[in-house]
Amino acid sequence: MAEQIENDATLTEAHSTYKPADASSETGRHPLTGMYRNWFLDYASYVILERAVPHSDDGLKPVQRRILHAMKRLDDGRYNKVANVVGHTMQFHPHGDASIGDALVQLGQKNLLIDTQGNWGNILTGDDAAAPRYIEARLSKFALDVVFNPKTTAWKLSYDGRNKEPIALPVKFPLLLAQGAEGIAVGLSAKILPHNFGELCQAAIQYLRGEAFTIYPDFQTGGSIDVSNYKEGRRGGSVKVRAKISKLDNNKTLVITEIPFGTTTQSIIDSILRANEKGKIKVRKVDDNTAAEVEILVHLAPGTSSDKAIDALYAFTDCEVSISPNCVVITDKKPRFLSVNEVLQQSVDRTMSLLRSELEIRRHELLESLHYASLERIFIEERIYKDKAFEQAISTDAACIHIDERLTPYYPQFYREVTKEDILRLLEIKMARILKFNKEKADELIARMTADVARINKDLNNMTGVTINWFQLLFDKYAAEHPRRTELRSFDTIVASKVVEANQKLYVNRADGFMGTSLKKDEFVDNCSDIDDVILFYRDGTYKVVRVADKVFIGRTEKSEKEHRKPELIHIAVFKKNDRRTIYNIVYRDGKDGLCFIKRFNITGITHDREYDATQGTPGSRIIYFTANPNGEAETIKVLLKPNPKLRKPFLDRDFSEILVKGRQSRGNMLTKLDVQRVVFKAHGVSTLGGRKVWFDADVQRLNYDERGTYLGEFHGDEAVLVIHPNGDYYTTTYDPNNHYEGEILRIEKYDPEKVWTAALFDGDQQGFPYLKRFLLERTSGARRNCFLNENPATRLLLLTDTAYPRFELVFGGADAYRDPMIIDADEFVTVKGFKAKGKRLTTNAVESIKELEPLRVPEADKAEAAASETETAPADDQHSNEAEQEAQDLFNQAD
Repeated sequence: MAEQIENDATLTEAHSTYKPADASSETGRHPLTGMYRNWFLDYASYVILERAVPHSDDGLKPVQRRILHAMKRLDDGRYNKVANVVGHTMQFHPHGDASIGDALVQLGQKNLLIDTQGNWGNILTGDDAAAPRYIEARLSKFALDVVFNPKTTAWKLSYDGRNKEPIALPVKFPLLLAQGAEGIAVGLSAKILPHNFGELCQAAIQYLRGEAFTIYPDFQTGGSIDVSNYKEGRRGGSVKVRAKISKLDNNKTLVITEIPFGTTTQSIIDSILRANEKGKIKVRKVDDNTAAEVEILVHLAPGTSSDKAIDALYAFTDCEVSISPNCVVITDKKPRFLSVNEVLQQSVDRTMSLLRSELEIRRHELLESLHYASLERIFIEERIYKDKAFEQAISTDAACIHIDERLTPYYPQFYREVTKEDILRLLEIKMARILKFNKEKADELIARMTADVARINKDLNNMTGVTINWFQLLFDKYAAEHPRRTELRSFDTIVASKVVEANQKLYVNRADGFMGTSLKKDEFVDNCSDIDDVILFYRDGTYKVVRVADKVFIGRTEKSEKEHRKPELIHIAVFKKNDRRTIYNIVYRDGKDGLCFIKRFNITGITHDREYDATQGTPGSRIIYFTANPNGEAETIKVLLKPNPKLRKPFLDRDFSEILVKGRQSRGNMLTKLDVQRVVFKAHGVSTLGGRKVWFDADVQRLNYDERGTYLGEFHGDEAVLVIHPNGDYYTTTYDPNNHYEGEILRIEKYDPEKVWTAALFDGDQQGFPYLKRFLLERTSGARRNCFLNENPATRLLLLTDTAYPRFELVFGGADAYRDPMIIDADEFVTVKGFKAKGKRLTTNAVESIKELEPLRVPEADKAEAAASETETAPADDQHSNEAEQEAQDLFNQAD
């Protein structure tokens, strides 16, 4: 310990007394601590402040700022060779042409500040730009409008002292948030995601008005984004970005038309091929047809579900990526971690300050011009140049003194004192100008400048309004060129085990006690994947969940009193987590000679490789009947009793539907107090879980069983979901939660083949006259869609209702606006026909609107249902109740 303290003291002394070695140093050695303090920290701070992290004032890194400054110096409205721009930028940037060229290409690809010409690469495919001598660039109109103003720019000397460069460009826009930025410094990294141009303008206006605002990322590559954990771009937040995937060729081919930010078509394809090689998905081939737009064709293997394949692409490939933003900016010569909202607020405040400075500079220039114009007018109108004293002045100073004396009575008209420089400027007026002097024009010019100064003074007193107008001007001028490309959506969590392809086959060797995917000569269990789990039940009531493997020991089935071996395996299956529909029906004996119990339970999730017990854990317990029912079926069993001369009947029947489904640790119900010889299956039963309740989550456009979104109903068997689109297309699907629903959905509900639909439409084949039709929707098959509108693109749906007896009000417009509204009873107006029927024309007059009215009648079934709900149920008679209880008790005693 003493030695360690001595070493620490030595290091501290060397650290505090370190001085850089000079040429006269005898040893030339430097203590490491001193080098770290004086060199490495200097280098680290330089990289952070001057290279990798953007500045909060203009949102630019130094190399980007120098590029824009050099391009402004070269700007004459024409394109310049990129090689020429790079060469001029090297006057300001000391790190070589390669770094300048790369930064310039990245700026050009963002399509905001630089107008490009030639092959600038492709952010979709990752292709590089052409050589700098072949491509050209110039500043965009937007850059010229918002980035430069030498009058409000602070300057500093360049690295070699030969030129001046801006400390920060006077950018009057949140450029950092529009472009985004990435940089890796020493011990620090920045990742600011790009945002939408128009949304930034609107958010700036909301901030200036004191309203709350939110901004979310938007990427040139499109796709969709889940921003539920964005946290305003702070550290610790994250976003999920997905590619846009749709179906082609009757679900045999998937097409990717938009990709996540930070990926390329090549990286997407590589990730798909890797997933295919690992068996995660089944793909026949992948084609890349990308040019100006992304088009990746994924050809699925025969028999592959397209919906499941889409989920697998999101789960196992770069079609879904997670991005962690880290908003770091240089503020007051220090790196600071901010939110994107704070960056926007700082940028808007700086924009207001710059606009104020520009107005003050303009006001000062106008006042100077107004001052001189007033001097000139008085000098000429009062003919001071004709004074005898002026003409006889022996020197310039004497002439200036005389002019000053003559101007003294007019000093109150000037906004500042008259200086000698002002008088000398009057002496420079040529006689030709004096002869052409026009008093009316001079007064008009002075009045115009006075009005401009007054208007500027008014603006200076209302800088918030001026700044709002500025952002509104930018929005009106440029927002249309930058529409939002990335769709904001909420993503459902894709469980990998549910979407992975079953690329393996599971086998079991009961005699030797092994299971695995490599035991191909043994008993086949089920198809599975590499990431699936397997559930095992044993005769002694124990069960566990293990992972799929090539070969794993699970215990021999032979029971030996001499050797300690696993008891008999009675069930093996692929385990699905959170599956509440699979119900296990068992009968077990508690202990070696105990009573028998019957129970039903499900297993939603347990720890891997940990043993659980379905019995009460009494030594010698044994399962004497077991079934696993995927949809909660409840069979009937026959319980054979041990021979006993007192028994009138040596067996009894028991229906599992009478047993409630409880937790896996519940004891269950007593089967009987008598000795049970064995239990056998008697008859199949139906599911006791009822139909499957289905909800539709509009945020993710997916079905679910988790009570998220709109409740569609309880589905049984082959019942279907009906989907209707605004263009008249409709189709029916199963209620599988893996189904994908794309595009705008007008109606989604449980399909009822007897429901009558009523549609009001403008018929494009009939000069746009309004029609009314009533029809039934037929069930579709596969991916086929039907349409209850005609194929004319001018035909459009006005209103669709499933009211049994709908009424409509037609309001006339145009030349027929004088007509009173017309009331239509649809049931009396048109009969129910097929969905392809044209319908009946409502009127030949111009219709402004059609709206649905409250019906005057309802179906008899609805009346009966309403009456039943209002009627209170009478209490049961006590005698009848007692009889029912006695009957139930007799049945139970008979069973025992």
